[in-house]
Amino acid sequence: MELYVTLGKEGESILEVKRSEFLGYAAHVTSESEARGFVDKIRKKHADARHNVYAYVLAENHTVRYSDDGEPQGTAGLPVLDILRKGGITDAVIVVTRYFGGTLLGTGGLVHAYSAAAKAAVEDAGCITLVPYEEYRLSLSYPLYQKIPMLFKDYPIIIDSTDFEAEVVIRMAIKNGYFEKLSGVLMEASAGKIVIEKLGERMDAEKLPTA
Repeated sequence: MELYVTLGKEGESILEVKRSEFLGYAAHVTSESEARGFVDKIRKKHADARHNVYAYVLAENHTVRYSDDGEPQGTAGLPVLDILRKGGITDAVIVVTRYFGGTLLGTGGLVHAYSAAAKAAVEDAGCITLVPYEEYRLSLSYPLYQKIPMLFKDYPIIIDSTDFEAEVVIRMAIKNGYFEKLSGVLMEASAGKIVIEKLGERMDAEKLPTA
């Protein structure tokens, strides 16, 4: 897994050009079914619109798709796709809905309008960098738990959950490349009494160590 840029949340935009209205929608997705589901949702929402243009880029199978949805070839879907490509954005989908205002915009006008609406929707969503993390479960005694927060502060760690039962069970994720050093610190601090189990791997937003 390698780091990549994606969208932080859903974003929207509204652009009016010569009485034509362009509505942009952008979202983070992780599969083609999810991307198509988002496109279908916007199409249903704007079933009365003349065009629902879309583009998406996925890490899964290096998938790239776009559609002009009835606009002249190269004037809509490709400009929307270019916003993702130029931003280096992956696992993202953009839909731009157009309500025709009665005035033809020409090739250049369409390219500009679709690009601007897509870019504004992406800016509203915001971009984040996802990096690879390793997931672990730590089982330890209550006295040892009192030391743990202090040991974590120098590492890029995300605490997913902490359960207080017969023992304390911490589910956490740590940025790739940091666990070996942390493991040594934990073993030394606990005299080897912390039980560590690797759960898996995932991509997550960049997290810096606490200052």
